[in-house]
Amino acid sequence: MAGSPRKGVAAVPSSRSILDREFAEIRDNLLRIGYLVDAAIERAMQSLNAHDAGLARQVIDDDAAINELRFAIEEACLRLIATQQPAAGDLRTAMAAVSIATDIERMADHATGIAKTVLRMGADAPPRPLVDLNPMAQTARRMFQAALDAYVARDAEAARRVAAEDDEVDHMYKALFDELIQKMARDPSVVAHCTYLLWCGHNLERIGDRVTNIAERIIFMLTGTLKELNV
Repeated sequence: MAGSPRKGVAAVPSSRSILDREFAEIRDNLLRIGYLVDAAIERAMQSLNAHDAGLARQVIDDDAAINELRFAIEEACLRLIATQQPAAGDLRTAMAAVSIATDIERMADHATGIAKTVLRMGADAPPRPLVDLNPMAQTARRMFQAALDAYVARDAEAARRVAAEDDEVDHMYKALFDELIQKMARDPSVVAHCTYLLWCGHNLERIGDRVTNIAERIIFMLTGTLKELNV
């Protein structure tokens, strides 16, 4: 019959199917790096809470694999842009993935910063931190998971809600800062330890900022509007 495919001739994949397959691989790798970074944040906090130098070193050592995955995502996006020449929403999706991968990888750098601070504290540090940073870390991690969910669901409103939560992290950091300054004023012997905790808190606050950046890129991907949130 005229127009019917010849037997033994494989169908040529359409440009759309190729794009969809490559975007699916990029999405899966973004979720993979997200899982690795969330685990790094969790382990960094565990190392801080227990003053566990071995766990802190694991966080630092694992950072190289996260960096490699980020570069693999960037290369996949750039290759897709060069070979498939996507337009409009597809181009935004590829560009957003590059930015999201970068921010996720930098979140790992902040987790590594906490781990390095644990090592700097040395053996003279108190067995447990003088203040509890866990609520701040839990809020930042909850934001991050919600951002990844918004990315997969392609939900701009969910991304906006994620960005709005960064105010909570900022308030927690300010309260932490004020509490530690008061402790240092009352007892000079804890100045060094409190300074280390301030640095850990700063890293957690920056993780919240990175999640906000991710939310901004999700909104850009879906709407074409790039706007800084929580200025």
